[in-house]
Amino acid sequence: MQTLSSADGNGGAPPREYELGDEEFRFLASVLSRETGIVLSEHKRQMVCGRLVKRLRALGLASFGAYCRLLGGPGGGEEIEHLVNAITTNITHVFREPHHFRHLKEMLAARMAEPSRPRRLRLWSAGCSSGEEPYSLAMVLADVLKGGGDWDALILATDIDTNMLARGREGIYPAAIAADVPEGYRTRFLRRAAHAPDKVRMAEEIRSLIRFKYLNLQGPWPMKGPFDAIFCRNVVIYFDKATQRGLFGRFADMLDLGGYLYLGHAESLIGVSDRFEVADKTVYRRIR
Repeated sequence: MQTLSSADGNGGAPPREYELGDEEFRFLASVLSRETGIVLSEHKRQMVCGRLVKRLRALGLASFGAYCRLLGGPGGGEEIEHLVNAITTNITHVFREPHHFRHLKEMLAARMAEPSRPRRLRLWSAGCSSGEEPYSLAMVLADVLKGGGDWDALILATDIDTNMLARGREGIYPAAIAADVPEGYRTRFLRRAAHAPDKVRMAEEIRSLIRFKYLNLQGPWPMKGPFDAIFCRNVVIYFDKATQRGLFGRFADMLDLGGYLYLGHAESLIGVSDRFEVADKTVYRRIR
């Protein structure tokens, strides 16, 4: 659920001693596009500047020109991770878009009822941010598995932001998230975090279902699939149409025939891919 936002909490305009000129902005935008597929439009310039000022100070650099030279130099590859972490904003919460989880539960129950289907279930949260989405998937999955016998079930949770992945692996969140968790799941899957009464920790029952991994959607995908469902919500709106077409084709290849792709409320496959049919609101079924 990687997004970009002008409301980035950096306290407004960046300090005057740091100015992001046209050439530097175009260079940074080209790096982000090449590495992640994210398209930075001109109106994001102040946001980019504000986000990166702290990084420049940490590196002891006096200008964005120096930072661009670092990125373009022989050791620039190591800095890419920090650049991506600084620019991507992660807005997410548990059970976001509740209709998706209702559809998922019905779909999983139907698949488990098929007598000839292998006893294997695979879900992928692509752009998992700090983990709220995969933990929501895990609660639904654990619920449908209850009393269903021995199933090989796993959730792959991937993101390009290494800081967010670390938070997801930790599985500790503000206690306020409990308000968005269905009551039956709340008592079963949320635990009071040790030494932190204002936080909750996800239960081991669902933590054991998830594998958090770094993955750049624009790079190689080491997993083989097939997946029963892929959640990629509020990610592709920052890609151009050509990048979206390529990504949706790769998602189709990773899905079981008849598997489902779940997108964000502002995203659509219309005019972008003909390998899916509409199954529900922002839910698409692979047909070829």
